[in-house]
Amino acid sequence: MKKSEEILGLPIISITEGRELGMSKTLLINAHEGKVAAITIEDADWYRGVKLIPYESVIAIGDDAVTITNSENILTLEDAGDYETLLDENIRVIGTKAITKTGTIQGKITELFIGDDGKIEKCEITAPDGTTSEITNDQISIFGKEVTVIDANIEKKTVTAPAAEAPKPAAKPEPAKPEPKKEAPAPAPKPAAKPVEPEVKPEPPKTEPAPAKPEPKKEIPKAEPAPQPAKDPKQAAADKATEERHRRFLLGKKAARTIKTDNGVTIVEAGADITEEVLQKAKLANKFIELSMNVQ
Repeated sequence: MKKSEEILGLPIISITEGRELGMSKTLLINAHEGKVAAITIEDADWYRGVKLIPYESVIAIGDDAVTITNSENILTLEDAGDYETLLDENIRVIGTKAITKTGTIQGKITELFIGDDGKIEKCEITAPDGTTSEITNDQISIFGKEVTVIDANIEKKTVTAPAAEAPKPAAKPEPAKPEPKKEAPAPAPKPAAKPVEPEVKPEPPKTEPAPAKPEPKKEIPKAEPAPQPAKDPKQAAADKATEERHRRFLLGKKAARTIKTDNGVTIVEAGADITEEVLQKAKLANKFIELSMNVQ
């Protein structure tokens, strides 16, 4: 599941041509089905009209790019007849007022959460006081151009901002203590009678002290690695599904060029078939994306 902000602004990559085809610009919403129908893109020829990618043509949406098979997946306005009505409706959802069927405004829709199939799984609402809440797809009745109608009978989980601590009262200054009186100096003592000098005895020979033993060096305890946060099960399942789609796509194809590990070991020669063994080597060497973009 991805937030809309994690999709928009990503480069569109053709994995068979090894080309960057543009940037994802907006989400085209099918309000009747409650899902993303397509992604509009912006490229060097943006002034010639709208271009879009049907959501079913998207292979994967990663952290750094949206991948598709090739540039033929991109539709121009002339070819986008099935999407023309949705373009005219221009429903964005984000920025619309969230209102209940009884006429109570809960706030504004500020974020969408999109599933792997393009379905809008849930929405984030920000109330006028700044608190946020989430509503799931089954709580939404209508996605409108200016208003999103929600079901008020289902309780929402609200995340409130922590209250600011009240300032502590300033401490009262302590009263100044009176300075102690200075006593007059005592008179100088009279010189005592000169004492008889005692017989001086010779000092015993000094013994050299034993050298101090060096303190053992203290071993600095090694810092234990910080525990890695557990991965979200849903995200893990989505990543696994994406990897499986890439694997099925690549199997049986040929490498367009020789792919090597960082230390020079060959993973696959140019023109060789891509097998399970090749995919495993590429994954272990962190060369899976490079392999995906160099197939024929």
